[in-house]
Amino acid sequence: MVEKDVIFSSKVKYNGIFPFSDFYNFCYDWQTQEMGLSISEKKYSEKLKGESRDIEFEWGGSKKVTDYFKFEVSTKFKIIGLVDVELTQEGKKIKMNKGNIEIKAEGTLVRDYEGKFERSAFLKFIRGIYEKWVIQSRIKEYEDKLIGACEEFLNQVKAYLDLEGKR
Repeated sequence: MVEKDVIFSSKVKYNGIFPFSDFYNFCYDWQTQEMGLSISEKKYSEKLKGESRDIEFEWGGSKKVTDYFKFEVSTKFKIIGLVDVELTQEGKKIKMNKGNIEIKAEGTLVRDYEGKFERSAFLKFIRGIYEKWVIQSRIKEYEDKLIGACEEFLNQVKAYLDLEGKR
């Protein structure tokens, strides 16, 4: 059986003004280009409530690190009360959005993702020895890399929202 360990889980909340479509693209580009993930949108729902919208979507991303290790990152976005607003900046009108955002990121380190050690009881035993005595430091190294990448993503999201909200 493939070994999956959730090693990172955190969320960011923001309430303010931001350009939603630019924010969506920023998050997608960061995860695909900076983190190297292959992203698929697992869920997208949009509910209209008068003038405002509630949007929820979820991305699943993965990256093969080696023949044995794989990173999986699940990112859930929840935007509540999203409304269109128009701001005036340097005499120009800019269309923006206002609402509450919650972003939750969860990082999972997958070991033996191809199930190579699952073919027999002997191979399962060998995997136990391999992980405990041979690659224990490598497991820790990849856990740290995944935690660092997920933390950096959430920090970049916070910085983007703070910067865009202060325009």
